[in-house]
Amino acid sequence: MTLLIHAPGFISDSFPFTCKQQFRGRFRWPASIFNMRKFIDTAKKAGLDGFMLALLSMILFAWLWPAPGMQDSPLHLSTVSTYAVSVIFFFYGLRLSPEKLKAGLVNWRLHVMVHVSTFVLFPVLALTFRPLFNDGEGQTMWLAIFFLTVLPSTVSSSVVMVSIARGNIPAAIFNASISSLIGVFITPLWMGLVLDAGTEHFDLLSVVGKLALQVLLPVFAGIALNRRWGHFAEANKKYIRYFDQSSILLIVYTSFCESFGEHLFDSLGIKEIVFLGIGMLALFFGIYFLLTFISGLLHFTRQDKVTAVFCGSKKSLVQGAVMSKVLFAGPEAGLMLLPIMLYHALQLIAASIIAQRMAREPEVAEDFVLKK
Repeated sequence: MTLLIHAPGFISDSFPFTCKQQFRGRFRWPASIFNMRKFIDTAKKAGLDGFMLALLSMILFAWLWPAPGMQDSPLHLSTVSTYAVSVIFFFYGLRLSPEKLKAGLVNWRLHVMVHVSTFVLFPVLALTFRPLFNDGEGQTMWLAIFFLTVLPSTVSSSVVMVSIARGNIPAAIFNASISSLIGVFITPLWMGLVLDAGTEHFDLLSVVGKLALQVLLPVFAGIALNRRWGHFAEANKKYIRYFDQSSILLIVYTSFCESFGEHLFDSLGIKEIVFLGIGMLALFFGIYFLLTFISGLLHFTRQDKVTAVFCGSKKSLVQGAVMSKVLFAGPEAGLMLLPIMLYHALQLIAASIIAQRMAREPEVAEDFVLKK
């Protein structure tokens, strides 16, 4: 008797029905394989894909070949990346609809909680641990961590995670969008408070001027043109995303070229990077559980809790890269990006696992919960 077995089903239609039934009954894929597939799909949707591999490649290229990305390079890649920052913020403003922002103001308690977490709770935690970084190199690393804590929330991955976990998607879109806009003002303000204005590390007047020209002007120009060209930005958001990612890769490359060229990473070994990664995970879960606790105290619905914990615990790598270009002109820029790159990757992995678990929770009727 000849058994015909072909892909992809592995069981031919020439099998007798009872044989196929017995085979399928005895052979089952382990549940862990399907869970891993779901995790990989979730991580890809959130942004943990080839882009992260490309970022690591840019760091490797900067280490192997730093000369093209340095300030005195004849290629002027650093100047190109500066103009790319303005284009990124212009497209960001172009995608912001004033009408949608107004409509999203209804659930104000949720919005306040998310932004207090993003721009107050994170930095306060970093300030609390500042005494642990007492030497010169430690202070520089703490400054890089503090820069991470004052960045706005990420947009795409926050909305994806809230969607997977069955949260309040309109509120997630509103919070993620407005967070980036608030960060344009709050991030430089926080950095100005912890650094001495007028020093070689942070010239406040110069930063304000660069911020106005490279960030604020493009953002508000984009918002002003939203009514006329907003549909173009929405229709071509995939290509705009590719431009954003390409610009971020260029910014990361030029930033790390300066850092490697000035030997800023010579004292940073594998052990220090591992400890930094553990610290980033601890920061994420600390904020996550704190937001979960506060959401319970405020009697948020399940959907609002999901939105609060995901939008309030995320940090934007895109904003970190472009803001570092504005705030840190010099070899320190690469070092400033190290914590946010670690946090970004780890938050996607952790949040993907959490979102999958939330998605498996049974639906609960919560209409009886009163919103104050």
